Amino acid sequence: MRLFRLFVLFVVLEFCVGVQAQNVVPEPIKFEKGNGAFNILTTTKITHYPSLRSQAERLAEYVPLDVCEYNVDEKGNIVLQENRKLPLEGYCLTIGAEGILIEGGSAAGVHNGVETLLQLLPSSVYSHSMPLPVAVGYCRVEDAPKFAYRGFMLDVCRTWIEPDEVKKFIENLAHHKINKLHLHLSDDEGWRIEIKSHPELCEVGGYRGAGSPVAARYGKWDERYGGYFTQEQMREIVEYAEVRNIEIIPEIDLPGHSLTLARVYPDVLCNYTPDLKALDGYDTRNVLCVAKDSNYTLLEDVFREMSDIFPSKWIHIGGDEVGMSQWNKCPDCKALMEGKNMDGNALQAYFMNRVAKIIEKYGKKPCVWNEAIDSGTLTKDAMVYGWENVAECRKATSMGYPTVVMPGAYFYFDMRQTQREPGHDWAAIFDVRKPLSFDVVMQGFTDKELANVVGLQASFFSELYLSHRDDDSDYIYYQTYPRICALSEVAWLGKGGEWQSFYAKLVESHYSRMKAMGIDFRLFPPTVSYDNGLLKASTDDCSHIYYKIVGDDKEYIYKAPIATDKPQCYAFYTRQAGAHSPEVALRGRWRMLQPKVTITSSIKESERLPFSKAEGYGRIARTARVGKPGDWLLYTFEVPVTCRRMEISTGNLQLPRFIFNAGYMEVSEDGSTFKRVCELKNGGGVIDNPTKPIKAVRIVCTEGGNGDNYVTVQAPKVYPKM
Repeated sequence: MRLFRLFVLFVVLEFCVGVQAQNVVPEPIKFEKGNGAFNILTTTKITHYPSLRSQAERLAEYVPLDVCEYNVDEKGNIVLQENRKLPLEGYCLTIGAEGILIEGGSAAGVHNGVETLLQLLPSSVYSHSMPLPVAVGYCRVEDAPKFAYRGFMLDVCRTWIEPDEVKKFIENLAHHKINKLHLHLSDDEGWRIEIKSHPELCEVGGYRGAGSPVAARYGKWDERYGGYFTQEQMREIVEYAEVRNIEIIPEIDLPGHSLTLARVYPDVLCNYTPDLKALDGYDTRNVLCVAKDSNYTLLEDVFREMSDIFPSKWIHIGGDEVGMSQWNKCPDCKALMEGKNMDGNALQAYFMNRVAKIIEKYGKKPCVWNEAIDSGTLTKDAMVYGWENVAECRKATSMGYPTVVMPGAYFYFDMRQTQREPGHDWAAIFDVRKPLSFDVVMQGFTDKELANVVGLQASFFSELYLSHRDDDSDYIYYQTYPRICALSEVAWLGKGGEWQSFYAKLVESHYSRMKAMGIDFRLFPPTVSYDNGLLKASTDDCSHIYYKIVGDDKEYIYKAPIATDKPQCYAFYTRQAGAHSPEVALRGRWRMLQPKVTITSSIKESERLPFSKAEGYGRIARTARVGKPGDWLLYTFEVPVTCRRMEISTGNLQLPRFIFNAGYMEVSEDGSTFKRVCELKNGGGVIDNPTKPIKAVRIVCTEGGNGDNYVTVQAPKVYPKM
């Protein structure tokens, strides 16, 4: 019986090891499975060649073993060593009777081998709770990445992200063999890096709202919001990332996206007086004057200090979405353009080339967004980030620029994943399947163009993160995982992946790993069907299914088909630890009415986007200026509306911007007598279960300004009774 049990255990172990080998993210190039297993005991050691101490100590954080330098006479240990015959990031992982050997072409290659080893262990290794001893199957893995640049861009400007949160994000990127972190450190909404020669940049520009010269946006309207990295904190983050084979590439976005810089130092702006009537006196100009030599002196101070903080040879200097109309109003910029026979694109290249020369003094090279090369005169030392579309990526590579390919329609992970989920939608609406499908070769790049593709990158711009900070799960991880898993796969292999096998890999192994990593990832929603009076829900990933019923705030566990004649009243979703899916239901659940409505206001409507746009339920409308205390928007329905819920909101459809920063909502049953029902939250209000039909709704502004020059007016959202 004892021998039989050992045989069964061996068969189970072989099966589990086989499954694990096929479920590594990203998929190894070559994997050979052996017969047998090596036992990692409490007495096993992690031994290393002298240059690999930090890699050994990091492995010991997950597998709690003693760390010491390699001794040729000792067997049965985990050995880390360099093998210069391998590519720099390549590795060989060998697990056999004598122990575990990880060889890397450099410390970076050893790191990649360590990450593969971790994936061959039980997922509890990622929560630092894996018990020893543990068996890992014999195998040999030979692997190396297709692209040397496998990156992610993190925006810490729109939503401030604390140093410890950044470190956690770095750790999880490292587990997926992402090796570049592009940090977006300045934008219109914040300056996030300490510059000691100009402390006001972070001490003032690191905060917005409630007394800051930088107006509030996206939330937290009634408090001073923000933060910044001290140079000491950033050096610590850089070192933390370096141990994990991640190079941090900092970005100061210039010459546009510079509203914060301009609010701290107004003299950086062009030499003309803008009309600020519609803005309630708030200057929203965000483009640096190209003609002022003092601007380059300021930027030299900034980049001199940044060059000392960041060891990367690259500094991203922006170049996207520049409002060139500001230069056309500036006599100094106009004179410069006329004197050098330049248009706006050439003037931008002039600015970028001057900044490039500044950072070159300190041993750095410039990175830019793809618009910066439109004139054709930007230095060829620059690396281009192609974000707008694949055509712009091909254009950059055809011009000879090393190019990071990151078209928004595939790799902007702040995009919503389905129509009803939070996120932007200007580039596309997509889930993990779309980035997994991205194949550089299949996108039409010629061989010459492909030679200039340095790699792939995804991004997370954080405008919406702020208003989701109080969510039960962490919104940034919901948006980025498992999409980062797909990025990892495609960037490592250099080609698109097959969905069914990749999804199986997620469900069978990687979901459990991500849960142990503390990642609140997105699950696929359950399948819902209705037949013969029975409402059914199912899922293929072993998640627990829950549901809610219209008019009931409780959450219920789905255990069996539900007998009902109102299936549209139910919405289903799944959860695994902090991971969850979006809600899904039969189509009638979110059906909305479109009662005829007239919108009026104390504020004049925009000529380009009049109130009729919102009245027609097809588009948003705008006012001609920002709100002031006492301003109002009135929604009057032709016929009183009976409904279960009504939402009235100012601001963009996907995020709270261009809103009434503060105010309240009033409801009228007769169109003349109003009763106050709620305070506005992020520019809008909700009426739940009104007892009588609604003739009119009015929202009233109690706080002037919103950091922009108009208020967005949305169509009412009216949900019928069920």
